[in-house]
Amino acid sequence: MRYLAIFSIFFFGNIAVAQHHFQGHIDNERWQNDIYLSVIEDYRTLDGINDEQIITKVKSDSSGFFKFDQNQLDSQQKIYKLHVDNCDSFNQGANHFDGHCTDFKDILFIAKRTDSISFPLSFDAQMFCDIVSNNPKTGAFIKIDSLKEEMKFAYLEFRSKANRDLNNKKWFKTLQDYGKNMNEPLAELYIYAFLSDRGNQLHNYYLEDLKSNSYYDELLERLKSTYPNSSYAKQYEAELTSDKFIVFSSKEKLGFNWSYLWISLLVASTILNLWLLISAKKRKAKQKNNATSQLTKQEQNVLDLLLADKTNKEIAEALFVSVSTIKTHVNNIYKKLNVSSRDELKDLIAK
Repeated sequence: MRYLAIFSIFFFGNIAVAQHHFQGHIDNERWQNDIYLSVIEDYRTLDGINDEQIITKVKSDSSGFFKFDQNQLDSQQKIYKLHVDNCDSFNQGANHFDGHCTDFKDILFIAKRTDSISFPLSFDAQMFCDIVSNNPKTGAFIKIDSLKEEMKFAYLEFRSKANRDLNNKKWFKTLQDYGKNMNEPLAELYIYAFLSDRGNQLHNYYLEDLKSNSYYDELLERLKSTYPNSSYAKQYEAELTSDKFIVFSSKEKLGFNWSYLWISLLVASTILNLWLLISAKKRKAKQKNNATSQLTKQEQNVLDLLLADKTNKEIAEALFVSVSTIKTHVNNIYKKLNVSSRDELKDLIAK
């Protein structure tokens, strides 16, 4: 059975500045000859295949050799992925690019624009292989994966709560210290994504650890210092803030019953709304009184008859004046009360 084979890297003597050079070999009989390079901006999407993350692809030659010799990478270090697969290229939209392809292998690494790297794309045993790179941080994830394998064996030795609790405490500290000693916040972020994953059994212990361990705030400071304004630092800060809210808003931590606060706010809001409603009615009544006080006695008489739905002719007969005089009074009323029709007049007086 053939696997992906790796050959040593050619470090380029006279290369253009600000170009990356990635190379290796794949088994053309095991995999399609397309090799994809992706950038991972969201560290919660490390697994699987996502077409939104793919930067470029190259094809291997007849011997399986491939090479990325371009300049798309950022000058600042980021998380990248190489992957090969056997997805149906004719139907990529349904499997490959939607992350539904199950027959693939990938490798995660740290890199920047000027790196030259040879990858151990044997994938099946990648954690036991060495990446050859001019960047000492490139293979950090593979070293962490090796440590995570040791962790799995420790948890499987005894399937008891006591053993699990002891291992939680031990391995959280082991992995956090290991990442910190690498002096690379992206490696620590890789560890954090694993330990805090809501889908694994470690998440509850992570929330407990968050209550008293200053490590998480220190990691945030290291991320902001090394990668200011990066998507990694912003995402981590948002997640940390959210998780702290979950932890520190509990009754156990704060000794405060938030239900009393919400009830108090509801009562206060109801009282405030009633006061505003009453005040608004009083204000409108005052405005109406101020407006009608401008009318003469005869205009008041005309207004009363207008509100009784009398026509101009009926009003004239009731007040023993001409229709034209009534029209003059009506126009004066409209101007003084700032309305333009009987309907608006009724709305104003009815308020």
